[in-house]
Amino acid sequence: MLSGLFGGTNVFSTRDASQFDRGDVSFIIVAGAMVAFMIPGLAFLYSGLARRKSALSLIWAVTASNAVCIFQWYFWGYSLAFSPTATNGFIGNLANFGLIDVLDNPSPGSPLIPALLYSFYQMEFACVTVGILMGGIAERGRVLPAMVVTFLWMTLVYCPLACWAWNINGWGFKWGVLDYAGGGPVEIGSGVGGLAYAWVLGRRQEKELLNFRPHNVSMVNLGTFILWFGWLGFNGGSAFGANLRAVMAIWNSMLAAAFGGIVWCLLDYRLERKYSMVGFCSGTIAGLVAATPASGYIQPWAAVIVGIITGAVCNYATKIKFFFKVDDALDLFAEHAMGGVIGLLANGLFASHDVIALDGVNINVEGGWVDHNYKQLYIQFAYVCATCAYTFVVTAAIVKVVDLIPGLHLKTTPEGESLGLDEVEIGEFANDYIEVRRDYSDWTAFGRPPSEQASEVPTMDTYTHGDQHGQLDPQQDVHRRGKEEPSLEPIQEKSVDEATFEATEDS
Repeated sequence: MLSGLFGGTNVFSTRDASQFDRGDVSFIIVAGAMVAFMIPGLAFLYSGLARRKSALSLIWAVTASNAVCIFQWYFWGYSLAFSPTATNGFIGNLANFGLIDVLDNPSPGSPLIPALLYSFYQMEFACVTVGILMGGIAERGRVLPAMVVTFLWMTLVYCPLACWAWNINGWGFKWGVLDYAGGGPVEIGSGVGGLAYAWVLGRRQEKELLNFRPHNVSMVNLGTFILWFGWLGFNGGSAFGANLRAVMAIWNSMLAAAFGGIVWCLLDYRLERKYSMVGFCSGTIAGLVAATPASGYIQPWAAVIVGIITGAVCNYATKIKFFFKVDDALDLFAEHAMGGVIGLLANGLFASHDVIALDGVNINVEGGWVDHNYKQLYIQFAYVCATCAYTFVVTAAIVKVVDLIPGLHLKTTPEGESLGLDEVEIGEFANDYIEVRRDYSDWTAFGRPPSEQASEVPTMDTYTHGDQHGQLDPQQDVHRRGKEEPSLEPIQEKSVDEATFEATEDS
């Protein structure tokens, strides 16, 4: 069949499938699937952290950004990030546009796996990154403009950052930057990018900022553990083979996450004398973030130090948004940007040649201060400054330009904020604690106007939403009935003796 389609020549007939270890290939396929599973983890985490009235809009934004990212990566994203023929050091070319010539050659990132598998694995990294970025629109950002921002951001921010650190011709790669699994492209990219997005988008109404708290902490915990599971594929798979370096990265990820969660929770306990579940989850994620650039370079004892420092620094970094008056509702900067910075700087101190060489490929890469390579710290610091500055400026510019396009204004109306984005953008709800639309023709949570209902035979109950904490609004405390119910007389309680006496009389 294939021979006939291609003029008598089977284009796959000369491919050598034996040049790659099938165990390595299988391991990266599974690791990529684990990273893909982080997408619903992010969606559940964000949904739980938001108010109930905007919970589903964040699930939708993460889900849709995943689809946009897959298209962009196939279209030209992979080529812009990893095309090996581009030599400018800043961004790739279109030599691999539409995955042209991306098949069974050794990948640009590692000779252990084919380029086609590498492109899939790196695509999942990009999908997670834009999913994190979507946290910047929490409770007031429209979802359609966010999808336009996603495509442009992937092209102009993520692809250059990935090229700098991981392309064989990227300036960071050539300079010797140590960024194992994405402290720059993934963590600083999403954290600083989310901060810039939230800054341009503007703050929520002040009344929406009062008494703000997560609506479903169980969902926060579920999302955190799904992310933790996927992160083992994220960091373990970045060794690009089933080898000891992958196992070391997984161990370091576990240690950093555990100590990050413990430290964050204890710091919160000192204030409230409560063991916060949200705090524990936040610290766990911060530890995993710091492990992302460092887990494949450092010893386990260093991962403990990184987890402790990250849990403390990221906890205090949540106050930065108040100082700059940026409504970073889900703390993208405090957790992802600061965690990524700590992990990258830790490589300058703790990166070890012995750990790096465990994959059997990178046997000539120097470590950091523990290997007496003292210049590595300023290389890491310069890389951090470059990625932070570039990400913030370009992201802010992209978001501002999209906001100026007619029909693509970023922010919903004040009324939309009050009603909730689930109501005004999605038309569905993450959690209907009481049914808000028993009649299929009721298109809003507040029912139809009374004038439209007056002429109908009233048979259905119509309820109103409670607030984000499940309490009914006193001004809308109505259970409008289709017909007036008769008043019910109160039932008086009777003692056991009285009930026994009446039963005796009846008999």
